[in-house]
Amino acid sequence: MFHHTTRCIILFSAAVLCTIPLQAAAQHDSTRVVEAESVVVTARAPDTNVASPQTGVETMTVRQMNRLPVLFGERDIIKTILLTPGVKTSGDGSTGFYVRGGTADQNQVMLDHVPLYNASHMIGFFSTFNSDVLQGVTLYKGSIPAQFGERLSSVLDVRQRNGNNERIGVTGGIGLISSRLSIEGPIQKGRSSFIVAARRTYADFILHVLGVDEAKDKKLYFYDLNARATFDLSSRDQLTFSGYFGKDKLEVEDAMGTSWGTGLASLRWRHIVNDNLYSYTSLFYNRYKYEYGMSLGMDLYGQGVTTDYGGRQEFVYTPSERSQWTFGLSSTYHDIAPGDFRLNSSEQSNALNLYHRYSLESALYASGQFKIGKHLEVIAGMRLSAFMVMGGGEYYTLDANRNVTDSTWYGRGQVVKTYINPEPRLSAVWKFNERSSAKAAYTRTSQSLFLLSYMAQGTPYDRWASANNNLRPQTADQVSLGYFRNFADNRYELSIEAYYKAMHNQLDYRDNADIATRNVIETELLSGHGRAYGIELALHKRTGRLTGWVSYTWSKTEKQIDGINNDQWYPAYQDRTHDISVVGVWDVSPKWSLSFAWVYYTGNAITYPSGKYTINGKDVMYYAERNGYRAPAYHRLDLGATCTLKKTKRYESELVFSLYNAYGRRNAYMISFRTDDDDPSKTTAYRYTLFTFVPSVSWNFKF
Repeated sequence: MFHHTTRCIILFSAAVLCTIPLQAAAQHDSTRVVEAESVVVTARAPDTNVASPQTGVETMTVRQMNRLPVLFGERDIIKTILLTPGVKTSGDGSTGFYVRGGTADQNQVMLDHVPLYNASHMIGFFSTFNSDVLQGVTLYKGSIPAQFGERLSSVLDVRQRNGNNERIGVTGGIGLISSRLSIEGPIQKGRSSFIVAARRTYADFILHVLGVDEAKDKKLYFYDLNARATFDLSSRDQLTFSGYFGKDKLEVEDAMGTSWGTGLASLRWRHIVNDNLYSYTSLFYNRYKYEYGMSLGMDLYGQGVTTDYGGRQEFVYTPSERSQWTFGLSSTYHDIAPGDFRLNSSEQSNALNLYHRYSLESALYASGQFKIGKHLEVIAGMRLSAFMVMGGGEYYTLDANRNVTDSTWYGRGQVVKTYINPEPRLSAVWKFNERSSAKAAYTRTSQSLFLLSYMAQGTPYDRWASANNNLRPQTADQVSLGYFRNFADNRYELSIEAYYKAMHNQLDYRDNADIATRNVIETELLSGHGRAYGIELALHKRTGRLTGWVSYTWSKTEKQIDGINNDQWYPAYQDRTHDISVVGVWDVSPKWSLSFAWVYYTGNAITYPSGKYTINGKDVMYYAERNGYRAPAYHRLDLGATCTLKKTKRYESELVFSLYNAYGRRNAYMISFRTDDDDPSKTTAYRYTLFTFVPSVSWNFKF
């Protein structure tokens, strides 16, 4: 019951869906970082594509992001990353993404070194990242540095920038459905700074003012707040505080209400021991919570909370220009409250309180980067991760058929199970000359937390869970090879990468699984193996009046899990054969800039009914194989234009126009099957579409 209620909330909050019959739907088918006393400047060397020993790394600046077409006038760093090779969107209305065959929860999304459990607003239409406060972003999908872990496929490292420590500045924007404002300046001039930013949507308010009947008695908005303060305590010590809080709200008066949000805070101390040795000490707190309630003949309430407390100690040692060492340790305490549900809220007998799950996740890591001769540079590292399953509830013993045979209660603080995983990392570059190189990498990763999704696209109410005495941490071994070449004085960059990833202890749902209301989730899951492989090509033009890139990915992702698909290999949901992005920005004049982005990808592998039969007068769908069909292919063109109204040393002002889905493609958000009302012997497939044409305009300013 809770499962169906959650689905109703998600479908309602997807706003206006276009429903059309679908004919024949079910057919087979390196950055260089310089740190000063109070600022951090990140610049990309012109030969990074060739010279860096890391493979599978994508860097994106805020300036690059700000020049691309946007949805609803909101610039979004994650939507920009989705245009790079090897990164696949999970669909319209979602900020989830798939990297090299991994699932959405196998990406570690971090803001100022703090992991986020939900990086989206409005069911994925926007990400949590306000571009006005960002410094830049780096995505690691190949050779992941040893200091990063806890996820299987990638790390998206997003950093907020320091405020201006010399003068007050204001940046903001006003759009059709949202506005934002940030203020920065010195706390003590030249020695400390702050930056505070706020953003809020108001689409429901605008519709209400315009007299739209569907907007009456409804609320739909999000807001978020960012804050960062930096203090230069001495010439060798710097203290930085970062904070974020964001919340989404959806409410229909006297019928339903739901909200979800994230709050985090971090404290980081940088200490210069000497000219060759830096120390970084950090503490953080992170909390993600969702709530919903409905009144449809009965009162239903549910909530879930995931909380982290963590810390890290890291050292960076540079003994010479030809070598650098990074080593440290990290630890995070997880408290996962997967769900508390109540029917007719005052009656405790109708309450369902799922057990909290506690765990301690720690790691020791070390890596070194070395230049060996004129042509070879290597990064070698080791991460030793330990995951301790902690008591505070019942843990279960299962038989060979995954039925519960016994249970044991463990008190708070007791250790139920400990998993230790060594994670070696190695990457190297061989530079043929200043224009071309070959790279190779091996990376082993592990993951002990995973997400149980109620829908393929993911929802804010999805349930986080952790490894326990029956479910082992997932692991992956990835090998990648690449050829890299620059042309015309580094104006053009070509990269070709191939990868193979073997994944172990991969999870999938058994048939008719109930993941919403079960304490014993391991009885609803099966584990096995996965494999992903592919080729990624990218051609960038970095300089000139016309810049942009073309990327293409060919890939395959499969699973083999006993008890599913007759124990045979089958395509994973995120399996897509082809993925293409074409992006361009043209500086027509000092006043005008035009941009476009065109994307195409093969439809997801999906499970459709192969037939139906009738039991007691009721139609029941028959499913022959797991993910044996393909959703329709997806493609879309976005257009953008930026008009600089005024630009001086002290003041900037611009208008940004965009058209999302310029030729109105009705891409499938979801497909359902229903018995035809006129002919019960037939079944009709229906395609649900979120967007056709979406124009927007926003005014941005800075002074």
